[in-house]
Amino acid sequence: MARNGFDAIDRNILREIQEDGRISMVELADKVGLSVSPCLRRLRKLEESGVIRKYVALLDPSHLHLGVNVFVTVSLTQHDEPSLRRFETAVQQHPEIVDCYAMVGNQDYMMRIVVQDPAAYQKFLSEVMMKLPGVANIKSSFTLHEVKNSTRLPVPETD
Repeated sequence: MARNGFDAIDRNILREIQEDGRISMVELADKVGLSVSPCLRRLRKLEESGVIRKYVALLDPSHLHLGVNVFVTVSLTQHDEPSLRRFETAVQQHPEIVDCYAMVGNQDYMMRIVVQDPAAYQKFLSEVMMKLPGVANIKSSFTLHEVKNSTRLPVPETD
């Protein structure tokens, strides 16, 4: 085993399941060069250790008429722990906010919001974003088109 607990087979398992989370155990075992039982044991160990957080289905936003991605930076009025917690708790309540990161730099948070169209964003901005606790400033940038969108993490070859 490598220092981080992953050997080459574990890394290959992680790569394969990121590509296809519904891959059969027989096919996964074949692709990583194991029989089914040892492959299943390794997969379960990766799940139990938290390396694999969950399995999801990735939806095509165009089929849901969600054609607008907006990247938003938010600055807060206060930066004490209770204020940050209130803001972060409120953000969790809105599925339109698909990503939110606490930042270092000029803004406190960066988020990606997905909505149907610019009018839907304007409504979300006035009815939700401007009412989030502690918001001092919001800056929005609309995307033109998607160049790359991946949920796949790079799995290093070695430690």
